[in-house]
Amino acid sequence: MRGRATGEDDRAGGGEGYTVVGAGAIGGTLAWHLARAGHRVLLVDADADHVAAVARDGLVLEREGRREAVRVPVTTPDGVPEGAGLGAVLLAVKAQATDGAARWLAPRLADDGFVVSLQNGLNEEVIAARVGVERTVGAFVDLFADVVEPGVVRDGGVGALVVGEVDGSRSARVHRVVEDLRAWGDARETEDVSGFLWAKLAFGAVLTATALADAPMAGLVDRHRPTAHGLVREVLAVARAVGVAPAPFDAFDPAAYEDGDEDAADAATDALVAWLATQSKDRSGIWRDIAVRRRPSEVTTHYPPVLAAARAHHLPVPLLEALLAQLAEVEVDPTTMAEVRLERLDAAAAETSTGETAVPDGTGAQLRAWLEEHLEEALEDLRAYVEVETPSRDRVALDAGLELVERWLDQRLGPPPAPARRVDGGEHGEVVVRDIAGSGDGPPVVLLAHYDTVWPKGTIAGMPFSVHDGVVRGPGVFDMKSGLVQLVWAVLALRHLGLPHPRLRLLLNGDEEVGSPASRPVIEEEARSAREVLVLEASAGGALKTARKGVGLFEVHLTGIEGHAGLDPTAGASAISALARVITQVDAVTDLDAGTSLNVGVVAGGTGSNVTAGRAWGRLDVRVTGADEQERVERALEALDPGDPRVSLEVRGGWNRPVMERTPGGAALFERARGLAARELGLDLRETSVGGASDGNFASAAGAVVLDGLGAVGDGAHARHEHATTDGLVERTALLALLLASGAETA
Repeated sequence: MRGRATGEDDRAGGGEGYTVVGAGAIGGTLAWHLARAGHRVLLVDADADHVAAVARDGLVLEREGRREAVRVPVTTPDGVPEGAGLGAVLLAVKAQATDGAARWLAPRLADDGFVVSLQNGLNEEVIAARVGVERTVGAFVDLFADVVEPGVVRDGGVGALVVGEVDGSRSARVHRVVEDLRAWGDARETEDVSGFLWAKLAFGAVLTATALADAPMAGLVDRHRPTAHGLVREVLAVARAVGVAPAPFDAFDPAAYEDGDEDAADAATDALVAWLATQSKDRSGIWRDIAVRRRPSEVTTHYPPVLAAARAHHLPVPLLEALLAQLAEVEVDPTTMAEVRLERLDAAAAETSTGETAVPDGTGAQLRAWLEEHLEEALEDLRAYVEVETPSRDRVALDAGLELVERWLDQRLGPPPAPARRVDGGEHGEVVVRDIAGSGDGPPVVLLAHYDTVWPKGTIAGMPFSVHDGVVRGPGVFDMKSGLVQLVWAVLALRHLGLPHPRLRLLLNGDEEVGSPASRPVIEEEARSAREVLVLEASAGGALKTARKGVGLFEVHLTGIEGHAGLDPTAGASAISALARVITQVDAVTDLDAGTSLNVGVVAGGTGSNVTAGRAWGRLDVRVTGADEQERVERALEALDPGDPRVSLEVRGGWNRPVMERTPGGAALFERARGLAARELGLDLRETSVGGASDGNFASAAGAVVLDGLGAVGDGAHARHEHATTDGLVERTALLALLLASGAETA
């Protein structure tokens, strides 16, 4: 039978009916319910046997062993001509067939026709590219159904169905579709369809894992929780990185898995397993595609966008990658389905949870022992580095300091595998990017280490380098010369133990303390292609830094009218008085609860005590924790009022460093370091957010995964009591070595 595909009867632009393209599990189930409720439905499917069976016997739905048929027009795609004027189309083909189906639909849609993507995966962009975004509607569907024979769909249990415009708006067409689909069950409207689609990808990864074995889903999920929890967390981290908040559905609660609380995750999995056990369909459609139909599943189409987003945001997804690799093997030979595959994923998940993928037990003790044995040599290296003073505004001194550093790097580590890249720093120090050979050919781990300090030339005379009772003192010893020494000795320790590390790229800059004006573009460029970025700045009381405030450097300039303050006090308009009024306004913008601080740290103005000041200015430091506060501060600065119409005001400067926010990737990298520190060094490593900025702010804003504060343990940055500890030098050098070694296998 060929179903009619033209004319108003088959259009749903006015609510008359639906064209369902893809009459399989999802499309067949929904078409059956729509037709049974009295809606006009046209089925379009490429499976000729399925079409013939529906034409002959009706569309059959099997539930709890009973079958019921409804009559519905049905056709293969060649039965629908171009210009057919289709209205509401429910697209329910497999994800890999989306582009072809959308291309077929484009010339057959009515002007007010639209396509609802009732599919698994992220298909809306593919559809929109063919039919236009204005004719594309998103949907999330979680139906437990299967085509068990031509013309027969088995209903395997009630799931979720949510429909929404891709731009998050509300619309009459979505409302009408949802009302009609309630003939099936609890269909709902949403303004955030992406949240459901990404949540389904996380849940779908778990169901994909169950397709590696021939056993009921509920039991497999229950027995292999490390795999389930690890997969969910990886996908959810990517979702958060692209700005999507995953939404709960059915018995799946994504929020329970996101904060690393295993008790909460186990409770959520208990509920999920119990719900899965109630479904009459006990194996996934992925399993059926492979084991029964002997055809590739659509999973290989679902997850490339997730993998691409993970790469773009430098997020590791090793468990998802391992799952897809195992699935590819099973698709080639379904007889290799076995629960041992999930056991392998469990083992990989246990390693991934701490990041300990390449570090044998006991490595930390070996590293610590070797580093303690060579502590005096490391301290001599630090002495030589500190005693060559490198103030940020002295190019001659900076050049001498950089020459020493490069000569020392060559002596300790050998020449770089390729010539170093050099960028002129202008009045500040040169920027040097040099590689350190490692294993693997993936993106390098970039390490940031500035060699300039805030201390003027000659400080060493009154603040000499010294080591006494385990405390190391000297200008720049804490901020941040110890960090570079620790890196060199971490690499030497790994070489001594025969442990690999990834390719490393060391970026040395001599202008960090003055805002990195020359090195910023170099940092951003290297960060965009880095596997991860480790910042060798000092720790914060031993804690690593996963977030930093953004920094604004502004000047407020006021111009008044000069006059003789004694002869005619009213003739002039004081810029200094206006500045005083402005300072009180600036102070009022501070909101410590929001993490925002403003400080007028330098002021100047006037020419004499008996002259009404014609000019005055103040230098302003601003720290913020987010873009919203940054915008609020900008508005407040624009609104500053000198309080005298005769005084003009100008705000100069801008934002020196963007906010370094705590990202999922950065949090995962910290967790890797924390796990290594606990297992190998017996340390309870902490993380923190700090008000000070570093070059890590630039790297993070460029999209890199950043972990900061891997340098010295001590105190006194920019202060006379600046110091580091020898215990901290050994401990943090060992930690850095462990962190580098833990990435070698996936470099």
